[in-house]
This record gives sequence, structure tokens and C-alpha cells, in this order.
Amino acid sequence: MRFLLAFFTFLFLTGCYETERNCADFKTGTFEFEALSGTEVFKTTIVRNDSIEVDYFQGKTDSSSIRWINDCEYVLKKINPKNQAEKKAILIKILTTDGDNYTFEFSEVGKTKKSKATAKRVQP
Repeated sequence: MRFLLAFFTFLFLTGCYETERNCADFKTGTFEFEALSGTEVFKTTIVRNDSIEVDYFQGKTDSSSIRWINDCEYVLKKINPKNQAEKKAILIKILTTDGDNYTFEFSEVGKTKKSKATAKRVQP
């Protein structure tokens, strides 16, 4: 009987937990995130306003237009794509926020394979 009471208490307490999602706080600002590719870690800096995102990666700069779907999701499309792969739009979805950090998933629009990363605000 004690086991059932403990089990239901656990379910009640964990079932009510909701992750923080203050996505609107991350629509603008300067952010950094790191990605692992093989054995190397690559750092990307992103400067984003409401309609443009500029990425700085390995000394190169890329600009993309932003189309917000809602406060937590947006579509990126390269402004000057150099090849067919760069013409494909990217869907970004903010999953959680925590202070100056947010965790997001991204994928090509229409694809099911998604990747995750965490970005940190370095400037408002």
C-alpha cells in the first residue's frame, strides 16, 4: 500500500513539471553555440534581429532571412545561397530556455531528421 501511495505521489509531482520556454526573449541578440563534428568542436556566433540572422563561422559570414512561425519556431533561408544545398530552408524550434541559454532543434524544412544544440546569449 505504501508503494502505491509513493508511486502516485511521484507521478503527481513529476507530471506537473513544465519546462521553461521564454522564447520571445531570444528573438534578438548575439548568441554562441558549439557543435561537434567528428573530433573537432566548432563555434558559431549568431547575431539575430527580428528578420535577419548573421552567422559567423570559421572566418566566414552568412546572412539568412527569418520568418517567424510563432515565438518558438522560425524558418531560416540564406539570402545569397552559393549552391543547391544552401537554397534549402532550415526550421529552428526552441525547445527549452534557461536563463541566457536555449536548447533548440533544427532540420531542413520537410525532413524528419533533426539535430539539437544549445546556444548561449553573449549580448542582448
